Amino acid sequence: MRKRKIILSAVLIFVVFLLLPLIFNKKGYQHFEAPSLSDIDYSEVFFTNEGDDLKLAGMLMVPEGEGPFPTAVIIQGSGPSFRDNGWYLSVVKHLQDNGIAVIIPDKRGCEKSEGEWIGASFNELATDAISAIEYIKTQDRFEHAHIGLVGMSQGGWIAPVAATKSKDVSFIASLSGATVSTDEQLLHEEVYNISEYTYPFIAKMIAPTTTNRIKKMPHFSAFAGFDPIPYLKKVDVPVLFAFGEGDKNVPVTASIERLEKNGLNDFEVITYPKGGHAIMDVKSNTVSKRCLNDLATFINGLVF
Repeated sequence: MRKRKIILSAVLIFVVFLLLPLIFNKKGYQHFEAPSLSDIDYSEVFFTNEGDDLKLAGMLMVPEGEGPFPTAVIIQGSGPSFRDNGWYLSVVKHLQDNGIAVIIPDKRGCEKSEGEWIGASFNELATDAISAIEYIKTQDRFEHAHIGLVGMSQGGWIAPVAATKSKDVSFIASLSGATVSTDEQLLHEEVYNISEYTYPFIAKMIAPTTTNRIKKMPHFSAFAGFDPIPYLKKVDVPVLFAFGEGDKNVPVTASIERLEKNGLNDFEVITYPKGGHAIMDVKSNTVSKRCLNDLATFINGLVF
């Protein structure tokens, strides 16, 4: 009987030990201050991805004045896209306010764009961005010599793919875009996701299993194993990488080290303290104004 009690006590202590991270997990909703769609002066645009025979839609933001303006094509992150996404709107409004035109296509299969983003490869998604560039070239208000790509999160992988397919890309800016492979990024993200419910050392043991399962799912399998470095090595236009310290989605240190190890030292790399994946200012709960200013300065500085 005594031995049984000892075993039960040991089991109870072990269970409590495992539950401690859940009991003391103080994670809560963090309010994110961002412009609303009603704060943005935009017009709807429609264009076609001729290669995939898809009709695409999006929002076009044009600065005040006559122009022509340098133009940024936003490449959105993973998952579906929504026009009221506060992270994207924070970026596009700041660019628009600083003399830069912006077009942010609806991801294929989202809002008013045809197609399906699930199962689409990075090569296919890159052609959507190129289709937006082709649309810009038909308009008189834009400086055709200064059209670039702003890849946000997963869009940071797609941007160099698009740049290798189009001679019209004059710059790339990557906001929280990894330079490690998609598999390495997924493992990093999974460790943090699981760590919210248990200890990090346990999360690191579990994550390889859950990662292997995710890699086979339709939303990931189309680009599993993708490595951006071969594409980045072919890029011959100015590039800016912006990272937020403590990013739970992107391994920032490993991404920066990978650029250095592959001799990509001409790229501008900036890390913003405590910014996280959205590169936030923790005091104001907004996208870092310093980051937004650096992005606008980078783009405007390329206009001669």
